[in-house]
Amino acid sequence: QVQFVESGGGSVQPGGSLKLSCVASRSIFNIHALGWYRQAPGKQRELVARFITGGPTNYADSVKGRFTISRDNAKNTVNLQMSNLKPEDTAVYYCNAPQGSNFGPWGQGTQVTVSS
Repeated sequence: QVQFVESGGGSVQPGGSLKLSCVASRSIFNIHALGWYRQAPGKQRELVARFITGGPTNYADSVKGRFTISRDNAKNTVNLQMSNLKPEDTAVYYCNAPQGSNFGPWGQGTQVTVSS
């Protein structure tokens, strides 16, 4: 199973921007489902944005129009550009490549804190 190392998190004020990246342990070229997830304190992990091969890119309603997911197959990297950040975006962000309903191993994630 592919593993990821996430980076790029930090502390920003509301309205700010951050770009997250995760590097995969192997080629992501043929991975069917690939996405960013997040977990806020006291809440369940949730989908943020996801690629599905042959299908549309999915975004959580709460981030549509503010976040953009992209991938660089040559660098085995998945990025998440986040803009107009809100306090409710505060969470630990993770990459994963689920197979059906089964998630792969979770990495350390990267902390994003949005606060004034």
